[in-house]
Amino acid sequence: MALDLKGIIGDSPALTGVFKVLEKVAPTDSTVLVTGESGTGKELLVRALHGNSDRHSGAFVPINCGAIPKELLESELFGHEKGAFTHAVRSRPGRFELADGGTIFLDEIGEMDLSLQVKILRALQEKEIERVGGTTIKKVDVRVVAATNRDLEDEVRTGRFREDLFYRLNVIPLHLPPLRERGNDILLLADHFLNDHCKSKCRKRLTIDEKAKQMLLTYSWPGNVRELENFMERLSILCEGDEVTPEDLPDKIFHDIGEQPLKKVEETIPLRPVGFVWPTLGDMGDKDLKLKEFLEAIEGRLLSEALEKADGVKNKAAELVGIKRTTLIEKLKKRGLL
Repeated sequence: MALDLKGIIGDSPALTGVFKVLEKVAPTDSTVLVTGESGTGKELLVRALHGNSDRHSGAFVPINCGAIPKELLESELFGHEKGAFTHAVRSRPGRFELADGGTIFLDEIGEMDLSLQVKILRALQEKEIERVGGTTIKKVDVRVVAATNRDLEDEVRTGRFREDLFYRLNVIPLHLPPLRERGNDILLLADHFLNDHCKSKCRKRLTIDEKAKQMLLTYSWPGNVRELENFMERLSILCEGDEVTPEDLPDKIFHDIGEQPLKKVEETIPLRPVGFVWPTLGDMGDKDLKLKEFLEAIEGRLLSEALEKADGVKNKAAELVGIKRTTLIEKLKKRGLL
């Protein structure tokens, strides 16, 4: 039966090798450790692993071990009993119980505190957990898949990660290659993301000219697939013509590939009077957008510009546009910029 790859795009040799391992390991219950740089799409791969397993009808329960404070992570993983700590007003199951019969995905496992790693090891070895404040042992039938962007062998050597847990997790290692090693997949993904974002903004589909394609293929993509998607959304808002050209690419791409940024040709006659000019109905008509989409496009452009000026520092970007950091994050998440 053909693999259901759950939206993973690419046919490069590097990715084909990953799919071969995925096909072999998916039907088993073996523990898998997915490694790869941040932004490579590790969760998509893990979801495909679950979807092609015999547990596909069971729950898929992800938890980001690096995003939850360590004092709360134990309760999130194993649950707690009423009165176990302040504000524990009722008993609550943890992620391991919720994943019973399915798969639990421990993302960013390398961020986990050493004291909690012992309990994860027990859950893996004995297939049993104990709620915080509880006195009974609960059996759980879960497949554990973990992921990290850290070198766990190096973490073991420096004493930041338990050696026994590393070997227990690393039964089947699965490495997701960075985008820069995936060749033409870059263009397949760029076209996919650009088309999706143009559709969502009710904009005519953009194409990418040959020189711009070569630059995208040469760029190192330090932020991997996540960076590429965010950049394609930015182009879907900021690109003036119907084709993406080198003039539309940011200076950092030119610097990264060793070329001089192109100087923008200045208009000899200003299209508008100098100074601020309010958008008009004509502007909205030119973009073929309704009011809501037009305002969202303006807001998206301002947010992208603020992030660029702030070098990605969200607090600073929020100050530039005069909103709270939490509001900025909500807006960025809505647009897939995080």
